[in-house]
Amino acid sequence: MNVPNHVAIILDGNGRWAKQRGKERTYGHHAGAETVQRITEDAARLGIKYLTLYTFSTENWNRPQEEVDILMHLIGTTVENETPELLRNNVRLKLIGDIERIPEESRRKLYASVEATSGCTGLLLTMALSYSSRWELTQVSRRIAAEAAEGKLDPAAIDDSDIEKRLSTAGIPDPDLLIRTGGELRLSNYMLWQCAYSELYFCDTYWPDFDENEFRKAIADYQSRERRFGKTSEQVAIK
Repeated sequence: MNVPNHVAIILDGNGRWAKQRGKERTYGHHAGAETVQRITEDAARLGIKYLTLYTFSTENWNRPQEEVDILMHLIGTTVENETPELLRNNVRLKLIGDIERIPEESRRKLYASVEATSGCTGLLLTMALSYSSRWELTQVSRRIAAEAAEGKLDPAAIDDSDIEKRLSTAGIPDPDLLIRTGGELRLSNYMLWQCAYSELYFCDTYWPDFDENEFRKAIADYQSRERRFGKTSEQVAIK
């Protein structure tokens, strides 16, 4: 089966899902955490090698402080509790983003899981936390500028590879498929460089309701597409 090598997902709709049920937004975040577990396990079963989840953006720091505090606690606790399951499924955890902004207790739990799963050789689960693509590209630009100023890099010789190897996703292939749940039709500052040629899939399903069947619908849609990367169909047909 032609499954994508790398799937990136924007997890959207937790708050609206909870509101529909007359609950606080945090109720939706707890339900969304359970969906992360299910989809990670299904991705591993399907043979997907990389799964990258947009868990908390730099813009999310602007939400009400109470919600942010609950989210930070939930992320750390969930990852800590799920580490044994990650190990059983041979899943390695990676973090990208401005992780030092995350409160110390949650950050400690996250790093502990990264360390515990470092020897796993199956699916690479990347959590984008306190992340945005503009933040990432700004960091890359600063590093390149500093290296050029020190004479370590010739500005005239800078190419795509110089940027790619300084991204937080260095060494990870670009996403083949980007999924966004929750009905919104935008990338919301997520992996803008990496998703330049990703297939995009948007659905109305809120993240807590995004189950294995919904995930496989997205995979099936991906499989129906022809990926040309600027070439013609005739060129792609030539193996």
